Amino acid sequence: MKIGFCGTVSVGKTTLVNTLKELPEFKDYKFATERSKYLRDLGIPLNTDSTLKGQTIFLAERCSELLHENIITDRTVIDVMAFTMCADSIDSFDKDRFEEYASRFIDEYDWIFYVSPSGVKIEDNAVRTTDADYRKQIDKMIKYICESNLNKISNFGIISGSTEYRIEQIKFYLNL
Repeated sequence: MKIGFCGTVSVGKTTLVNTLKELPEFKDYKFATERSKYLRDLGIPLNTDSTLKGQTIFLAERCSELLHENIITDRTVIDVMAFTMCADSIDSFDKDRFEEYASRFIDEYDWIFYVSPSGVKIEDNAVRTTDADYRKQIDKMIKYICESNLNKISNFGIISGSTEYRIEQIKFYLNL
């Protein structure tokens, strides 16, 4: 099964994936967490400075995850689409073409979980932005993309709360 978490910056997606890694129910899965620091150190602009080339690399990273049969990832192509659509340096024509192309991969996920930012403070990891308005903008775009592509999403769940509560919700959705 291919399970992806989508959500804005600093909502605990990576923490959630790293916690799932420790559970016996998911022992047969590969786990993928985003490598923002590594990619930033390669010179790939992140957040509001993102470029079409940079977003293409992020999309390729998400697509490479979809090559695995059992994977749980802390980002989806929906996240890449949202960051692309909110990037200042990418013109609207390229944004639209990118979104159209990237959306072709949404149906490859067996489950997509939207991780709500409600009640979660922004943490500064020295890589992602701590701009609360940008965080809201990305969240709004992710929700819009999810709603616009519900026909492509096999199974969709919304999770919120503490990491422990989110895990309970995931297990419920997955009938575990």
